[in-house]
Amino acid sequence: MWSRSEGPALSDPGPPLPIQPDPAHIGIGPSAPPAGPATARTRNPFTRLWQRPRLIAPLLSLSPFAAAAWFVLRFNPTDRTVDPTGPCLWHAVTGINGPGCGGTRMFYYVLHGNLVEAARHHLPALLAVPVLAYLWLRWTLGRFGIQLPALRLSRPVWIGYAVFFVVFTTVLRNLDWGPLGWFDIENLDPRTS
Repeated sequence: MWSRSEGPALSDPGPPLPIQPDPAHIGIGPSAPPAGPATARTRNPFTRLWQRPRLIAPLLSLSPFAAAAWFVLRFNPTDRTVDPTGPCLWHAVTGINGPGCGGTRMFYYVLHGNLVEAARHHLPALLAVPVLAYLWLRWTLGRFGIQLPALRLSRPVWIGYAVFFVVFTTVLRNLDWGPLGWFDIENLDPRTS
C-alpha cells in the first residue's frame, strides 16, 4: 500500500484512503495480533513475564530459597524460642546430630554473612552453596544464550562428597574429641534444656 510519503507526487492528494484492517490483526483471524506499542501498553507486566518461560523457570526455582529466607528471618532459629516447625526430628528421636541438623541455622548465618558460624553448624551444606549457586547461574544465563564454562566434576568427586556428607553429619560431628567437638550442635529446644 502506498503512503503519502512513498507514493507518487500529486498536486492534490485528496483525503487519505480508508485502510481496511486485516482480520488476523484485529484478533479474529488465525494468527494473534502483533506485539506492538499499543498492545504492550495495555498488557499487564505479569502477562509478558508468563509468556516468556525462560524467565519463569529460574524465578520459580528460587522460590523455595525465598520461602526459607523469609522463615529464618521471621523465626530466628538461633534463639531459644519454639519455632512453628518444632525441634529437629532426628535429634529428638536419636539424641545425636543427623544429616539435616543445623541446616536451618547454617542458612540463617549465611544470610547474615557469618560464614564461620555457618560452617560450624553444617559444613557439608555450606561447601555445596557455591557449587549450587554456580550451577543455577549457569543454567539461568544459558536460557538467555550466555554460556558459562561447565562445572566438570568427576564421579569420584561427587561420590566422595556424598560420603563426606553422611559420615561428617552423622558420625564425626557427634564426637566430642579435639577439633571435632567444635562442630557439635547443641539442641536449642527450650523444652529439653
